[in-house]
Amino acid sequence: MSMNVSLLIANERQEREVRSLIEQIDQALSSEQVLQQIVEGLPPEILDNVRQSLIVERRELVDGLAAYQAAQAGDIKALKSRTGNDLGARLVAARVAKGWNQKELARRLFLPEQQIQRYEAERYRSISLSGLQRVARTLGIRLIADVDQPLSEPWLPSYEMSSAELKKVLKHARENGWLDKADQSDESGITQLRRTVAEHVGEYGTPSLLRTGLNVHDLTKDWFLLAWKAQVTRNAQRQIQRKRPSYRPLNMSWLNQLAKLSVHNDGPVRAKELLAAQGIILVIEPQISGMRVDGAAFLVDEHPVIGLTLRLDAVDNFWFTLMHEIGHVLLHYRTGLASGFFDDFEHLEIDEIEEEANQFAQNMLIPNEVWNKSPARIAKTAEPVEQLANLLGIAPAIIFGRLRMERQNYRIFSDKIGRGRVRKQFTSKVTNDKDEHSV
Repeated sequence: MSMNVSLLIANERQEREVRSLIEQIDQALSSEQVLQQIVEGLPPEILDNVRQSLIVERRELVDGLAAYQAAQAGDIKALKSRTGNDLGARLVAARVAKGWNQKELARRLFLPEQQIQRYEAERYRSISLSGLQRVARTLGIRLIADVDQPLSEPWLPSYEMSSAELKKVLKHARENGWLDKADQSDESGITQLRRTVAEHVGEYGTPSLLRTGLNVHDLTKDWFLLAWKAQVTRNAQRQIQRKRPSYRPLNMSWLNQLAKLSVHNDGPVRAKELLAAQGIILVIEPQISGMRVDGAAFLVDEHPVIGLTLRLDAVDNFWFTLMHEIGHVLLHYRTGLASGFFDDFEHLEIDEIEEEANQFAQNMLIPNEVWNKSPARIAKTAEPVEQLANLLGIAPAIIFGRLRMERQNYRIFSDKIGRGRVRKQFTSKVTNDKDEHSV
């Protein structure tokens, strides 16, 4: 899977939107006043990180626009290089290179223009094989299949996996509503899981790295994680289809509001709703025993998705993990989110990218400038912590959790971090969004 998000402009409307976004970013990068408006109310400590993310975003937008313009002039090379091995994206690039808009392709195929718009929006994933061949012929593209050397399938359960391991995944899938029927046989259940993971890898690839420390782990054959990610993705796709979210990297004013939701008993549920309104999909999906993943951030069809396992069911852990993953979305959208980040916070040593996400989370919850001057930092009693929480407008549990982490003493304030108050909020059909459809 590509490490970066390659922008593919498909029509004049998208071209206008990209031009407008480039102009807005130029204004933000050339005017401190405009940049301050974007980050208004946010801690000054994150300003440099936001500026760098905008620079990367602008570069990608400019490159995408240049590729689109070159393709319109008949040079498809630059646009083709942005499609990777995605056949649907290549069909879009071929149409642009012919100088046809979506209406013209629809006319030649005797289809409504809206049908072509839908096909291209989903990169032709739902089209039939005969329909795909028809589009390709119309665009003058040859479809070639090579089956002489079948690809290996490292994402499928290894035959060396014990039956106990396979049954553990199957048991988890049944308990969490992943499968079609509760009374199916073990063989049928394993077949469903294999199919689901294989389809997911075929469409989205495998997470290549587990970025949780200085030791980066190869996850291309971690079937437990792939099964979990496939289920998070399916859940996210359902939400995307219903809500049609739109993520805008220049919109950050909502972040300050997010941290303040922590004071409410149902703050985690409110956070999910606020994120959805900003084009970020939050999925709560318990991990398979042994995965050791707290949270993940990755893309589903260019939509940012955050998956949380709630492995540690506590208010402080929820808010730090959520903010950490949001840091990946905002700061690393073009520099890693396509491959994804899968975080285990029990690792103490972290790399530069994880440190950026950590610092983002810490400053969004408790700005370092405030923390360094506050008596709560050296507090031995609850009162200074609660006073700081009132000042910041956040849940005291977040500050108690930071004290425990910084002092590496998890015996203190153990009754103050909101144990057992998060997971139960995501067990109903309404909040989980998983009972409407099954795998």
